[in-house]
Amino acid sequence: MTADCLNPSDTLTRRERVTGLAIAIACVTLVGVGLSLSIPLLAFAMDARGASGLLIGLNAAMGGVATVVVAPFIPRVAASIGVRPTLFVALALGAATILSFHFVAPLWAWFPLRFGFGVSLAILFVLSEFWINALAPQASRGLVMGVYATALSVGLGAGPLILAGIGQDGLLPYAICAGLFVAASAPLMLAGDGAPPLEKPAPGRGVLFFLLLAPVATLSGFTFGAVETGAFAFLPLYGVSLGFAPAAAALLVTAMEVGNVALQIPLGLISDRMDRRLLLLIIGVVGLVGAIALPLLGGSWWLYVGVAVWGGVICGLYTVALAHLGARFSGVDLATANAAFVIMYSIGLTAGPPMLGLGFDLWTPYGVPVAMAILLAIFTAVAALRLRAPA
Repeated sequence: MTADCLNPSDTLTRRERVTGLAIAIACVTLVGVGLSLSIPLLAFAMDARGASGLLIGLNAAMGGVATVVVAPFIPRVAASIGVRPTLFVALALGAATILSFHFVAPLWAWFPLRFGFGVSLAILFVLSEFWINALAPQASRGLVMGVYATALSVGLGAGPLILAGIGQDGLLPYAICAGLFVAASAPLMLAGDGAPPLEKPAPGRGVLFFLLLAPVATLSGFTFGAVETGAFAFLPLYGVSLGFAPAAAALLVTAMEVGNVALQIPLGLISDRMDRRLLLLIIGVVGLVGAIALPLLGGSWWLYVGVAVWGGVICGLYTVALAHLGARFSGVDLATANAAFVIMYSIGLTAGPPMLGLGFDLWTPYGVPVAMAILLAIFTAVAALRLRAPA
């Protein structure tokens, strides 16, 4: 089903549409706070119990594995029992699993727990983003997705700050994280029957179908996931190699998040006024040139400015690609296309850090921007080739 077909959300009043969007964005933003709190919390907890870095990394990767395994089935499940009930189940699963980490002793049991937590997150992001995209007005879809990306970035930035304030010891951080998932159910309770309906997917129109049908949008998810996560892991090391103190080098990640927050609404507005495939290509080119140019900034304060602008533009791959999917598909096709996008993003999360790590090992420190440039060059080439294809 394309976006030109009748969409049930077209019958909503402006107030109903704005309320529905606010509910979905509030829900997923609270989940984002809990997610960003949980990642360092679990890493610190495993390290304190003597787990190796490899074991910690493998445990974190279970979230990506869960997404790849579960995401293809999410649209069908939601079509059977409803979007809102499925989200309630996912929130309950997320709260239960994160709380269980505190009480379950054997580290081997943390792997199925991390898988369950990943299942919860996959459902929440696939269906929340479907909900937001389904209700977004066609004329301002990019703006809506920019507001969503901005709110999510703020939520993802808040989690580590909360953890720094409360510490990682005892039950409290796990309880707060679980409480955030419970709190995210409050907006859903206000939704009533306002969640967009889903029909069952047609045979042959699964995740693989949409990976092939919308390669630029789904590759955007992979590229952003790989570059962002890899940058978060290696920008501090890159800064230290250039002579920054560790604390100052860590602020490069903060600079990137500031750029993410600042530029998503402007990029969304721009995407409402031009071919989004062309904008994705432009973002890829700017990202590629920026990655190549980062070493030219050396160890000066201009590196913070460069990382902020570059990171904010790269985050546009996520914002604009989601808007592109929403403009092209509707109903269960949109939900399935979003599942394909989330799968590619999760694969990027898993693949990015090792790829940038290899670059760092081969050419310290400049292998980091070179590896990011290679990823962006591949995306840019695909985006350029696809620009002449039918929209």
